[in-house]
Amino acid sequence: MRNSLLCIMCLLTLVAVAQGQSRDQLARQVTQAESSFAATLANRDPAAFGGFVAEEAIFFGQQPLRGRAAVVEGWKPLFEAPAAPFSWKPEIVEVLESGQLALSSGPVFDPDGKRVGTFNSIWRLDPDRQWRVIFDKGAPYCPPSEKP
Repeated sequence: MRNSLLCIMCLLTLVAVAQGQSRDQLARQVTQAESSFAATLANRDPAAFGGFVAEEAIFFGQQPLRGRAAVVEGWKPLFEAPAAPFSWKPEIVEVLESGQLALSSGPVFDPDGKRVGTFNSIWRLDPDRQWRVIFDKGAPYCPPSEKP
């Protein structure tokens, strides 16, 4: 009984701490998570990549990849060459008032640094207090048109 009460008190403390964080602080956490996630491809580290993917994640492509194992397996060829086939960085990060979900979006670059796409990822703050991607979808880059 005493151990159960102690566990409940610890959980309530964690919730209170999370709720005490501002959306700006949480957005900085997501920005850091997204940047670290992108670094896994640049550093050729598929194991670290998998750590940023939620167990029930869905990554969209020609066919949706459902679940961490499928995402890691589907991305495996992207880690095989000596150099990363693309890179990305967060440009926009927004966190819900609840502090549990966030959106990150930004440019995707080819190996020469040319912008070729835009990524959009939905992040969830998991019970272990780690941000993980639950949805990921890229799109081709559409440069702004010049007005006549």
